[in-house]
Amino acid sequence: MVKLSVIVPFFNVQTYAPDTLRSLRSNAREDFEFILVDDCSTDGTAEVLQRARKDIPGAKVIVHERNGGLATARNTGLDAASGEYLTFLDGDDWLAPGYFTELVAAAERLESDFVRADHVQVTGRTRTVHRVPHGVRNVVLSPRSVILPADRTTSVDYPYAWAGIYHRRLLDRGLLHFTDGLRTAEDRPWIWRLHREAESFAAVGLLGVFYRRGVASSLTQIGDVRQLDFIRAFDQVIAETSQDRDAEMLLPKAIRTYCAVMAHHLGSIDRFEPPVARTLRSMSAAALHRLPGDLLDETLLSLGDRRAALLRRVRRRAAGAEPTPAASPAAATGARA
Repeated sequence: MVKLSVIVPFFNVQTYAPDTLRSLRSNAREDFEFILVDDCSTDGTAEVLQRARKDIPGAKVIVHERNGGLATARNTGLDAASGEYLTFLDGDDWLAPGYFTELVAAAERLESDFVRADHVQVTGRTRTVHRVPHGVRNVVLSPRSVILPADRTTSVDYPYAWAGIYHRRLLDRGLLHFTDGLRTAEDRPWIWRLHREAESFAAVGLLGVFYRRGVASSLTQIGDVRQLDFIRAFDQVIAETSQDRDAEMLLPKAIRTYCAVMAHHLGSIDRFEPPVARTLRSMSAAALHRLPGDLLDETLLSLGDRRAALLRRVRRRAAGAEPTPAASPAAATGARA
């Protein structure tokens, strides 16, 4: 039986893929499989992956005929996975030798539904350790119990799918697939669902994933319309959390996180092309309009002056977008400006 399935999507990363693949080879084991998903790359990535299939024990290559994005590529890998445990890696990141063996050992020792691990962020030559925002290590807990408090960074704010390992029973329960077609923030609904619906989790202090930031081709560096999928992702978080048995307790956290991410994008709006920036403002206004007004008011009071000001500005736009019959067209135009 395959002990671990590692799902690695690739898209136009021929410069970085060799590092990723060498690190997979240094983690190979006879009971590991590596599912390499080429998401319709247009550079030399496909050729690099075909060579890797022969060089890395347990490697399988799946080629998409059309580009579907990271969420869809991960789902393709999940559908092909046969391991007792599953994990992820992105096609421009890499691993320390032997890391997966340590991660599997931790998962088997703890016997929880999933285990979350620390990672190293790499920006140029700078390396920074990022910890799971949960101080208790090597203790099995309820994932639901660590979602709160709303005003602090918690485990749902550490959404990286590759920073952990997941037992197959989560896949069988339908908890590991991502929302198909999401181009960014695909891991936000995913991590919230895990913490609401899985039964057990633990955090460990393993360091072995090196997360490359500042890559010019990375979607996080490109100010195009795909970045706006964060709104669809967080709308899903809000909708699903609203149906939870503890919705009254959990919604303030979900709304606060949504608002913080929205304010981040609005605060760096100059990196977007003008049409995308206009769409960001209008979509943000509509999103704020959909949130429960009382909870949004409380959130804005706690976010800090700068972020709250950005959101109040677009919130006024939402209020002005649907003028009452008594409002003049000029007044409505002014409210939207």
